[in-house]
Amino acid sequence: MADYNTYRTTQSVGTRQAVVDEGLRAYMNKVYGLMAVGMGVTAVAAYGISTLAINNPAVAQALYASPLKWVIMFAPLLVVFAFGAALNRLSVSAATLLFYGFAALMGLSISSIFLVFTGTSIVQTFLVTAIAFAGLSLWGYTTKKDISGWGSFLIMGVIGLIVASIVNIFLQSSGMQFAISILGVLIFAGLTAYDTQNIKNTYLQLAGSNRDFLGKSAIMGALQLYLDFLNLFMFLLQFMGNRE
Repeated sequence: MADYNTYRTTQSVGTRQAVVDEGLRAYMNKVYGLMAVGMGVTAVAAYGISTLAINNPAVAQALYASPLKWVIMFAPLLVVFAFGAALNRLSVSAATLLFYGFAALMGLSISSIFLVFTGTSIVQTFLVTAIAFAGLSLWGYTTKKDISGWGSFLIMGVIGLIVASIVNIFLQSSGMQFAISILGVLIFAGLTAYDTQNIKNTYLQLAGSNRDFLGKSAIMGALQLYLDFLNLFMFLLQFMGNRE
């Protein structure tokens, strides 16, 4: 009887673990899927707006050489903070639409890369970023090492990057820009692995929660990885991009 009870207990634990593993795979697929669609929205928006600007000098003047450029530059940062504050009050569908709207706004914000860099170098940098991101995210997902301690240092690094980038807008120092780009690549490489592990652990903690809560959590995870990918791409472009 004891052996039978032990078998039943083992079988029950194994079944629960299988359910959790299946749920985790579905959850991570949703996170990566949302992120991929968001990245696609950004690419289409950036290319479409840059094409419009190239063919219409008045649009280019308004977007890239007027005070409006400062609004375009800093609007995504403000939306990110607003998104985090409003997420709990939104439905899953509304949060998803807001995420895609943010992705389109980000496309507007970075559209000038198509005027500055060659299309070939942009595609090459994107492919390199995708390969690096996949490797870093896979490592963050599979590693048994707890890297949660990286979080505070990486966030401090991001804040430092933002401050340094704002300062360099006025200084226009090529040396400072080079240092910012190197640190940016390192910081967002670390954040890719850190955020992936954090998203995985978040699901394991929330497994069994209501679907609406998990849905919003997946959207926030997608936003985090989207920002990691995009920033990694933008900093790598400073090294790999061939200017027009």
